[in-house]
Amino acid sequence: MLEEVMDLSVLCGKGFRISLIGVFCFLVLSCGGLATARMQPAGAESPARGEDAELSSLPKKKNVTIATIAPRPITVGADESPQRVVDRVIAHWRGRFAQVLPDKPDLIVAPEACDRPSGLSKERAFAYYEARKDRVRDFFAETAKANNCYIVYSAVRRTTDGTWRNSCVMLDRKGKVAGVYDKNYPTIGEIDQGILPGADIAIVDCDFGRVGFAICFDLNFDELRLRYARAKPDLMVFASVYHGGLMQAYWAYSCRCHFVGAVAGLPSEIHNPLGEIVARTTNYFDFAVATVNLDCALAHLDFNWAKLRSLKKKYGRGVTITDPGHLGSVLISANTKETGVMDMVKEFDIELLDAYFKRAADYRNKHLTAK
Repeated sequence: MLEEVMDLSVLCGKGFRISLIGVFCFLVLSCGGLATARMQPAGAESPARGEDAELSSLPKKKNVTIATIAPRPITVGADESPQRVVDRVIAHWRGRFAQVLPDKPDLIVAPEACDRPSGLSKERAFAYYEARKDRVRDFFAETAKANNCYIVYSAVRRTTDGTWRNSCVMLDRKGKVAGVYDKNYPTIGEIDQGILPGADIAIVDCDFGRVGFAICFDLNFDELRLRYARAKPDLMVFASVYHGGLMQAYWAYSCRCHFVGAVAGLPSEIHNPLGEIVARTTNYFDFAVATVNLDCALAHLDFNWAKLRSLKKKYGRGVTITDPGHLGSVLISANTKETGVMDMVKEFDIELLDAYFKRAADYRNKHLTAK
């Protein structure tokens, strides 16, 4: 990876699927309702449930429509003024948003440094940032409010103490800032150019669930992933110019949540908690939209076979159990308005994946020390 941070390029097969007891389906849900997102303060990564959060049946939308948009950055001429560049960036994103708004998404995700053109020198980049101020953010906020959706975008920003960060900003359905995440692991080149690292994870409670964030190079660091895994988000948002390969699917499985990536100019994907690709951009279209069911949980097949059969027998189409094959874990998705997945789990005494792994480790340790 090149280290010239002011160049955007360094900011930073779907297999055969088997359905164990049903077919995974997506139910389109139109946008609606007021924003209820709240940003958790720095140093208190998950005050509602702690960093070691517990799964709950708190009311939330089951089906959430997510759009990822991942165009290449615009290129500007050497003689274009900073103000002119800002105007072009806003026009660029107005056109990109227009591609997905007909689907009435609940959430739109844009790539890392999405408002910065390519090819700017360090001096021109910072002149652009000074001219930009909050104009691009304000345009995104207007779009979020006008379309009753959340928007997550990434940009280099100057904080109130004068330092520069590479951040993800989440705007709520009213266009207000719901949360900010500062990239925890900037590249060496970024740091040398004045981009400081963040220290905290960020979880935003939205009306459809809990959302966490990672940016580009972050994806390589287990410490950050495990902190998010303990916080138990419903969805991870990944803004980047680096794809990460297998790491996207691994983060989804490790954090037991859906995962949406927006990677500038590269394939951008939405994964389910099994790491399977639900939707992706193509060489023809730089956007993808999918409706996913966030009311879901992972369970291992061990000790659960009969319970899963009983669950399916009772709820029929009201539950989907998806088996990716070879993994031993399945995804349970509740499809009814009346009963949540955790209610189903409790009703049939289904042991979830993390509980089973903990029990297996404890059992192993007990016998490891036995005489």
